[in-house]
Amino acid sequence: MKTSEFKRYHPIVNFIYFTAAFVFTCLFLHPVALLISLFCAFCFFILLKSASSVKKTLLFLLPMLILTSLINPAFNHRGKTILLYLPSGNPLTFESVYFGLIYATMIISMILYFSCFGEVISSDKFIYLFGRVFPSLSLAISMVLQFVPKFASRFKEVSSMRKCLGKSVSEKGLSKKLKNALSILSVIITWSLESSIDTADSMKSRGYGFAGRTAFSIYKFSKRDLFALLYVLLLAAYVIFGAFNGIMDFSCFPEIKIAEFSFYSFTVFSCYFALLAMPVFIELREVRRWKSIKSNL
Repeated sequence: MKTSEFKRYHPIVNFIYFTAAFVFTCLFLHPVALLISLFCAFCFFILLKSASSVKKTLLFLLPMLILTSLINPAFNHRGKTILLYLPSGNPLTFESVYFGLIYATMIISMILYFSCFGEVISSDKFIYLFGRVFPSLSLAISMVLQFVPKFASRFKEVSSMRKCLGKSVSEKGLSKKLKNALSILSVIITWSLESSIDTADSMKSRGYGFAGRTAFSIYKFSKRDLFALLYVLLLAAYVIFGAFNGIMDFSCFPEIKIAEFSFYSFTVFSCYFALLAMPVFIELREVRRWKSIKSNL
């Protein structure tokens, strides 16, 4: 996992940025908006993850893109432009294929943003943001956020120990592989449940969730965080204003209709790009600053 300058910003800045990214990616199905969202999400993902993680993700997302694009035209036959007729007799329309690509792009963008969210918003940040308002819910969500990485690390640990005992999932024979995999899964689930109970008891003994309880926090809202927050809010407000004026209007059925391009729409999409690319700008600025410091040594 790489270091990230955007992680060092205040949790409020991180959370509001990701909230805007999630909401806008789901709501704005305009092709230009989705391409901007996908590009920014992928760039941010590359900056946060290692090369091996990026490769594995691409091997997962590319087939998913193709599969999701094919599922929609297989069941959705609306549209005016008929390309051909399927063996079932239903028409395959250009609009359904186009909408399948749009929907697949939106899903992949959301997956990338959620992956980045898991790297930037740690459990400590989540409890800091919502611990006082929703103590039980925030603790549960923070534990869920930790579940996947802990599950993976525990799987490797248990697999290594069983391999030393001569019981590996790579053994020959389907029945042996399945038996060893189920044994590992049973150990990991038991381990995770015990860990959850210990965490709940520990938090309860510390008075977590009780009224009047004070909490230590390492997060301080600085001037840099204020500028970043204003940057996100102002750009988001301009994009929302543009959406209300029809800039993001898009429909596929019965025919493809996209809002006319103008200078005003160019400014809205530019602000949309500047908003979603903010973490990338921060990381690139930090890299350039670090290179400048090294060159002056």
